[in-house]
Amino acid sequence: MTTLAIIGGTGLTQLGELNIIKREQLTTPYGAPSAEFVTGELNNVQVIFLARHGNPHSIAPHKINYRANIWGLKKLGVEHIIAVAAVGGITGEMAPAHIAIPDQIIDYSYGRLHTFFEEDAVTHIDLTYPYSQKLRARLISAAAKANIKISPLGVYGCTQGPRLETAAEILRMERDGCDLVGMTGMPEAALAKELEMEYAGISVVANWAAGKAEGEITMAEIERHLHKGMANTAKLLQAFVN
Repeated sequence: MTTLAIIGGTGLTQLGELNIIKREQLTTPYGAPSAEFVTGELNNVQVIFLARHGNPHSIAPHKINYRANIWGLKKLGVEHIIAVAAVGGITGEMAPAHIAIPDQIIDYSYGRLHTFFEEDAVTHIDLTYPYSQKLRARLISAAAKANIKISPLGVYGCTQGPRLETAAEILRMERDGCDLVGMTGMPEAALAKELEMEYAGISVVANWAAGKAEGEITMAEIERHLHKGMANTAKLLQAFVN
């Protein structure tokens, strides 16, 4: 049974290096997942791939059925999740096309269905470390093996979207300690924790966050940086499964 899943975000709706074995549509108690679950082999290791925003990319961050996605992966026997996401860079070396392996999250999202325990007895999960330390260590080691420069730490701030942030919001997030800004990190990480799944993220910087560079952020700029960042992400994933 496959135990590793890769969730692809903006810029990664399919994994070109994956030798596809089968595609599955699942019905879940929480509704429809974002896309079909694609089982395949990456460097002779069986993995399941899921496009977080659908394939083609059509589901906004606040509309993603995170519970259906995570429940479906659990149903298929997944124990370890590598979640890839495009983000904005806020601090230091978090420049466009750079890759970070975040170690913490601050959640600024709202109104999302964020737990599997809504109707059960009150259940409090420990989210002190939202990302699996073991998976993070493996990703950091894989990056070194593939000779890819990464940031081994980073605080991911999850905003609601789908709009990008204001410059003042980014300044507030920087004061809060955020290094990166994205829109999908939560409740995905917490839901994986609730189902006792190991979860780690690969954050691909698509642009400087609002106010961190001159002028407005354009989709052309984002796509240009994502092309390079996702190419390195593919190499990182291949080294990870080796």
